Amino acid sequence: MRFENQTAVITGAGSGIGEAAAKRFAKEGANVILAGRTKEKLEKAARKINAECERECAHIFPADVTDEEDVKRLAQFIEDKYGELHILVNNAGGSVHSKILETTVQQWKDVQDVNLTSVFLVSKELARLLMKAENGTNRSIVNVASLSGHKAGAHIPHYSAAKAAVINFTKALAFELAPYQVRVNSVSPGFVETPLTKPGLKNERFAQSIERNTALRRVGTPDEIANVIAFVASSEASYMTGSDVLVDGGWLIV
Repeated sequence: MRFENQTAVITGAGSGIGEAAAKRFAKEGANVILAGRTKEKLEKAARKINAECERECAHIFPADVTDEEDVKRLAQFIEDKYGELHILVNNAGGSVHSKILETTVQQWKDVQDVNLTSVFLVSKELARLLMKAENGTNRSIVNVASLSGHKAGAHIPHYSAAKAAVINFTKALAFELAPYQVRVNSVSPGFVETPLTKPGLKNERFAQSIERNTALRRVGTPDEIANVIAFVASSEASYMTGSDVLVDGGWLIV
């Protein structure tokens, strides 16, 4: 029960890695707030989490985390309901495939907004609540970056650029919040099977290519990423800030 009596917010929590992280924090005692654009997906995830922890440990807050006013409302909701915050997981993200010479300005902006601007906005507003939490308590931000932030992927120039920026933003924020004992780290998943990636993984040639180029010869699961997020967010990683943890099945060593 590493997160007993702590409050955690996870963005992009309606499915995939975000839902798995929310489930993990709740299982270990946290009150979790699931934030995301689609209310129905958040409600479905929250019902499953509440059933597993046998208490009302999960709450939802439908929000577009690329919208400053929505993010401010999220911060106010947390303050009104809990008074303080201990853990923030910036997980919201997504992409579309396009070659650089074919990428429109709007596509570029949209991908930067959901993957990078959201991290800036949510961190900026919710850091104030983390800083207010009682001294001596575990306080942590975990930004979900990507393998693509380390090695540019084909036909995702906007996504690769945004995730590389998330890793460096994490370091800058870690330096700024260190005097308040708020730790900031990032986790960079490799290929993970989620509702967003399943259609592509059904392509046998693509799936075999991933397995061939991954040392562990398989894709990851959301729970495997959630395990690492939970460790990085916990007091077990109390001397860790400004770091990025690759969870890529050994992609970069092949």
